[in-house]
Amino acid sequence: MTTLINNKIADQILAKHGTLENFRELRDKGVDIIQTEGLPVLKEEEYKFTAITKKLEQSIKNFGPARPVGLNKELLNKHLFEGFDGDLIVFDNGNFSQELSKLSGQDYSLVSLDQAQSENFGKIAKMEKDPFTALNSATFGNGVSIHVGKNKQISKPIFILFFNKANDGEVISTRVFIQVEDNSEVTFLENTVSLDDAPYFANAVTEIKVAQNAHVHYSRLQDESRKAIVVNNFETDIHRDATFTSSLVSLSGDMVRNNLSLNLLDSGCEGNMYGLYLLNGKTHVDNHTNVDHTKPHSESNELYKGILADHSRGVFNGKIFVRQDAQKTNAFQQNNNILLSEDATVNTKPQLEIWADDVKCSHGCTTGQLDEEALFYLQARGLGKEQARALLLYAFAGEVLEKISNEQFRNFVTEKVEERLGGSY
Repeated sequence: MTTLINNKIADQILAKHGTLENFRELRDKGVDIIQTEGLPVLKEEEYKFTAITKKLEQSIKNFGPARPVGLNKELLNKHLFEGFDGDLIVFDNGNFSQELSKLSGQDYSLVSLDQAQSENFGKIAKMEKDPFTALNSATFGNGVSIHVGKNKQISKPIFILFFNKANDGEVISTRVFIQVEDNSEVTFLENTVSLDDAPYFANAVTEIKVAQNAHVHYSRLQDESRKAIVVNNFETDIHRDATFTSSLVSLSGDMVRNNLSLNLLDSGCEGNMYGLYLLNGKTHVDNHTNVDHTKPHSESNELYKGILADHSRGVFNGKIFVRQDAQKTNAFQQNNNILLSEDATVNTKPQLEIWADDVKCSHGCTTGQLDEEALFYLQARGLGKEQARALLLYAFAGEVLEKISNEQFRNFVTEKVEERLGGSY
C-alpha cells in the first residue's frame, strides 16, 4: 500500500513526461511498477534512513523534464580536467549531445539509445529491485549505448560529462548502456556539473555487461549542487574471468542515493567497489551496494570510507550474497568513518548472507574521531593543528583515492578532496 504523497509525486512525474513511444515494452513495465508500488517511504527497509520521496515533495515544484541547458564549447572546455586525453561524451540535462561529444576514432561504437539494438538493454538493471529504476525506464530521454567489441584494448579513457540545471523543469532522467565484449579492456570516467544552485531531481540508470575475460574500470565524481536530489542505479553483469572495478567519490548534494550492484555470474569473476564520501553542511549521501556471488572461484573487494562534518549524514548498507554453488569464494567488505562534528551522523550496516561452506568472507565497520595521539605527534614535529588534521584526514581518504586508475582524473579528484580538507601537504 503506497501513501498519498508517494502516489501523487509518481503520478505528476509520469503525467508531465507524457507518452514516449520508443522502447514501448520497457516503458510500459516501468509505468506499471510505479503505479502499483509508488516511490519508497521511510518505513520501507531499503530507504529507512533516506527520505527521498519526502525530500522531492519539499523541494521540487515542477516535475516535468528539464529543458536543454544550451551548452557551448567554451563552457565544455572549462570543465575538462587538466591533462585530459581521451574521448568525451556529453549529456545536456539527461540527454546525449552528439554535437558536443568528441570521439578520437578509438575502436568502439557509440550511438544514441534510439539507434541502439541490443537484447540486453533494460535487462541488467532490474526494475523490481528499486522503484527509481522503474521510474527512469518510464521517463528517460535520449540516452547513449556504448559497445566495445571482442579483443579490443581501448587505450584512452572515455569521459562521460553530465551538465545539470533546473531549467523550466526539474526532473533529469539519464540512461547509459555499455557492453564490453570478450577479452577487451576499457576505462570510463564520470563527472557531473551543476550549472546553478536551484533544486533538481536527477534520476540515473547505468547498465554494464562485462563479457568473458573483459576488464572495465569505472571512476565517478559526485560534486553536485547543494540543492540537488540524486538517485543513481548502477548495475553490472560480470561474466567468466572478467573484472569490474568501481571507484566513487561523493562530495556534495542535498540528498544523494547510490545503488551499486555487481552480479558475478560465472567462475573467475572479480568485482571491486571503492567509495569515499567527504561531506559537510547538511549533505546526505546513502551508498547501498550489492555483490552477488553465484559461481565458484570468484572474488569481491569492497572498501568505503566516510569523513563527515557539520550536520551531514552518511548511510552505508553493503550486502554480499554467496550462493550455494559459489564455493571457493573470497569476499571482503569494510566501511570506516570519521566524524568531525557532534552533529554529523552515520548509519552503517555491512551484511553477509552465505549459503556455501567453503568460502573466505569478512566484513566490518568502524566509526570514530581523529586519533588525538597522532594529531599530537604531528604537531610536536612542527605542523600546525589544522595542517596536521588535514594530513591525517588525507591519509585516511588516500586509500580510496589511489584506486582511481586514471592518473589525470585521480589528480583532479584529489585536488577537490584537498580543497575540502583545507590543508597543504
